[in-house]
Amino acid sequence: MRKFLLTVILFFILVLAKAAYILIPMDDTQKNHLKAYGIAYWVLQQDVEVDWLLNYRGGSFMCKYYDLIEQECVIRGVSYQIIADAQSTAILLEISDPEVNMDVIKLQKPPKIAVYSPKNKQPWDDAVTLVLTYAEIPYDVVYDEEVVQGKLPLYDWLHLHHEDFTGQYGKFWARYRNVDWYKEDVRVNEEIAHKLGFGKVSQCKLAVAKKIRDFVAGGGYLFAMCSAPDSYDVALAAEGVDICDVMFDGDPMDPNAQEKLNYDNCFAFRDFTISTNPYEYEISSIDVNPQQRRVTEKNDYFTLFDFSAKWDPVPTMLCQDHTQIIKAFMGQTTAFREQYIKPNVLIMGENKSLGEARYIHGEFGKGTWTFYSGHDPEDYQHFIGDPPTDLNLHPNSPGYRLILNNVLFPAAKKKKQKT
Repeated sequence: MRKFLLTVILFFILVLAKAAYILIPMDDTQKNHLKAYGIAYWVLQQDVEVDWLLNYRGGSFMCKYYDLIEQECVIRGVSYQIIADAQSTAILLEISDPEVNMDVIKLQKPPKIAVYSPKNKQPWDDAVTLVLTYAEIPYDVVYDEEVVQGKLPLYDWLHLHHEDFTGQYGKFWARYRNVDWYKEDVRVNEEIAHKLGFGKVSQCKLAVAKKIRDFVAGGGYLFAMCSAPDSYDVALAAEGVDICDVMFDGDPMDPNAQEKLNYDNCFAFRDFTISTNPYEYEISSIDVNPQQRRVTEKNDYFTLFDFSAKWDPVPTMLCQDHTQIIKAFMGQTTAFREQYIKPNVLIMGENKSLGEARYIHGEFGKGTWTFYSGHDPEDYQHFIGDPPTDLNLHPNSPGYRLILNNVLFPAAKKKKQKT
């Protein structure tokens, strides 16, 4: 019996010696893509480096084997493989081949994440907070007070929750001005603006937008969805110009506001026109008109671009997925009209036949920004008051994966650009 036990122990020692790495596949074999990102983040929290294998089996993760990591994968229901050192070496050798469109990015430190979101309850959910919670990735909530007080440099990554930075409360006035949640939203925002020394909400939101711009210029990573991207750029373009009508800020808008816009202030957009009709559920011409789109839910898709992993690692990271065809979804801002996108902006996902960009990226100063249109990748037409999406029903969502690519992006070790 003793000899048998020694044999068993030696066997397991040999197995563990060979099982030197954990591979988390991100192709169609993965049971839970979204929680796999949470595992990668958790591994970084344990001071263990993670290799992000770009374009290898859907953008898989690989790290050194530790029993605790394997246990965490089991607990969270994430598919994994224990592989020997020789196997990991073979994978890296395959990826290094200059003829294949793959690369390895080392993730080194878990980014500190902030979500810009109001503290009062809103009648809509937010895709980013939903998926961060589901993936078990920690984040802090900040709003106007924290931003104006200069606390953004404490974070690496900032998401802009469904927001209207122009001070027009999402142009919800026409339909919801007598509803309790709208009146409460106006009250809270006016209270914050006055507390911070601003006469109008629009002035407060502009100050916040400029602080966010400073955050990006200093090396921060900005991510925004739905109404935040275009309202953010419109607010910057309208600096010093009153674009809010009397029902939003108590006085009429500047009749020459359109001519006074400064598109040089914008991150992504140019030459757009602002909507001056308070009854129109649009902020500007950047967003497509849902009634004019020639698609239905059944045939509404956009395509991710295929970038060179070795030459363009940043967009390659941001586009990692197990499919290049993504099911589209609507929102207050459904899609960006390509005619209003600046020429230096990188379009990463689009419906070319409709002239719509859905997923765009750019640099500003030492940092970067990414804008993603639509409200919820797994709820085609989310209405105010609808229940939040249950991500337990969508653990392999390609659209939600794009959000989590951005969350891990700041953890990547910077590579020198090839010339």
